[in-house]
Amino acid sequence: MRSRMSIRTRHLLQKAVFGVLRGAALINGLALFIIISFLVYNGWRAVDWTFLSQPPLDSMTRGGIFPCIAGTFLLGFGSMLVAFPWGVASAIFLHEYARPGPALRVIRLGINNLAGVPSVVFGLFGLAFFVTWCKLGVSILSGVLTLGVLILPVIIGTAEEALRSVPATYREASLALGATKWQTILRVVLPAAFPGMLTGSILGISRAAGETAAIMFTAAVFFTPHLPASLFDPVMALPYHIYVLATAGTQIEVTRPLQYGTALVLIALVFGMNLVAIVCRARLQRKG
Repeated sequence: MRSRMSIRTRHLLQKAVFGVLRGAALINGLALFIIISFLVYNGWRAVDWTFLSQPPLDSMTRGGIFPCIAGTFLLGFGSMLVAFPWGVASAIFLHEYARPGPALRVIRLGINNLAGVPSVVFGLFGLAFFVTWCKLGVSILSGVLTLGVLILPVIIGTAEEALRSVPATYREASLALGATKWQTILRVVLPAAFPGMLTGSILGISRAAGETAAIMFTAAVFFTPHLPASLFDPVMALPYHIYVLATAGTQIEVTRPLQYGTALVLIALVFGMNLVAIVCRARLQRKG
């Protein structure tokens, strides 16, 4: 009798927990749908070929956002090119080579804490170190390096989890066949863990492309009608452009449709970047 009651209680508890989880997922999905619907309703009229292909005109009250799109793309993928190799290398060292102990626990605690640091702190760090001390100035390179530092903890964490998910039997079989530890990591562990590591790149691209505080001190400028000619030139970026139009523009109410249109394009660009990474991950998983 007691066993039946305990089984029934566990089933009820399981249904209650799953109901809470489904409710949370439904609320998040509904909130996302409302936000996107609001942006589409208010911004779709502003989005046309002129808006996507021309620079801003007349104190940014007319024209388009093409320099902003190009700048966001450069900053997002540039930061990933900087952070992804370093993040994977750090994860390999922490998981495969570092000895367990207090020092390793402190390092992992520091990485977890850095993942939660506000982006404005990274922006001030980039301003002090890359812009001023390294004398890179307000440029693409400063912004890319700052965003790379910002997303590095996320990539390290996801890469280490991907390495941890590779079964130990893979390593044991490779070592038993005479491969060295580095050969085992390079040819067995990394190919198996790489699809999971791309999850970190997806999260990193999403955060880097949508950051404002980290680039307003290091890479983004109020207005520039031309595309950058080198890594040492400043750029316009979609998040900072939205901030400028909404807070510091000369005619904020007049540019309201442009603000919503820019936000809509930013969401679409982030979605496109994530889609590319997701497709690459899916192909690697099928090959594996």
